[in-house]
Amino acid sequence: METLFLSAQDPQTAEKAAEILKHGGLVALPTETVYGLGANGLDGDAVLKIFEAKGRPQDNPLILHVAQPEDIREICDPIPETAWRLAERFWPGPLTMVLPCRPSVPRRTTAGLDTVAVRCPRTPITREIIRLSGVPIAAPSANRSGKPSTTTAEHVRHDMEGRIDAIVDGGPCDVGVESTIVDLTGPVARLLRPGGVTPEQLRDVVGELIVDKAVTSQIDKDAVVRAPGMKYKHYAPQGEVKIIAGPREKAAAYIRRQFQDGDAVLCFEEELPLYEGCNPTAYGKESDTATLAHGLFAALRDLDRADIRVIFARCPEGGGVAYAVQNRLRKAAGFQIVTEDQL
Repeated sequence: METLFLSAQDPQTAEKAAEILKHGGLVALPTETVYGLGANGLDGDAVLKIFEAKGRPQDNPLILHVAQPEDIREICDPIPETAWRLAERFWPGPLTMVLPCRPSVPRRTTAGLDTVAVRCPRTPITREIIRLSGVPIAAPSANRSGKPSTTTAEHVRHDMEGRIDAIVDGGPCDVGVESTIVDLTGPVARLLRPGGVTPEQLRDVVGELIVDKAVTSQIDKDAVVRAPGMKYKHYAPQGEVKIIAGPREKAAAYIRRQFQDGDAVLCFEEELPLYEGCNPTAYGKESDTATLAHGLFAALRDLDRADIRVIFARCPEGGGVAYAVQNRLRKAAGFQIVTEDQL
């Protein structure tokens, strides 16, 4: 398959991409979070192509993307008042809501569930493509399944050239980690995946918020999940990832004792001098967690090489966007963490 490369700056791109989607094709789309691999979310055959291109397990549900908040009426019912309050506050933006779905949504999109994850992305070109296509667009991250997500069109090209119909280049993604997912189908809102909308921001709107077990630990491989990114090892380069917690100097001393040829270090910019000679890569500033979210996947992709054996990773602490970075790194490490008392 020849992959067409389209620029978001070209006024004809939205129409070209929408036509491909209308005819059952696959288009990689830029969003503020990561690039998504889009298909007509109401066409089961088109959705199947997503799973095939990514090598994605079919029990992993997809997110449906809409052009404007009101469009969820066509795919969700009933819609609680909480959903509209969250949409008013955070849409368009990096928040996904899990809601009961209408029969028109194929079970292939929902992984057999009677609920569906929905989002209205912030990126104008992508909303226009969705509008012109006339259907909600199913779009998981545009990477090979299990690998670090794509935050530039070049990342998508590396993983998907020859496997999909088109890539829309909208430049680097602003947020850099996937959307926050909150389940609104129970009596209390439940956080299924942290992202650009923080738990603190969610609680300002919904009040009580339960954090699902999948956010902080590995869940059983046979578990039925209600949203993407909960069950399988995600975001992982080829080398083994180990998170090293604890104070800066103590962690660096531990890493230097363990370090071997073929290893690498993923750290904060402030820590680079501590790892001279240890193949360090900085993914942002510990003092500015937004830069960590923005740079994480690009750094993991840079370290996704066969010659790297172990990646010793430093992870931010605390809430806000740091909470989402923690989640992604823990998933990449398969929740393998060396704690401070083990240093």
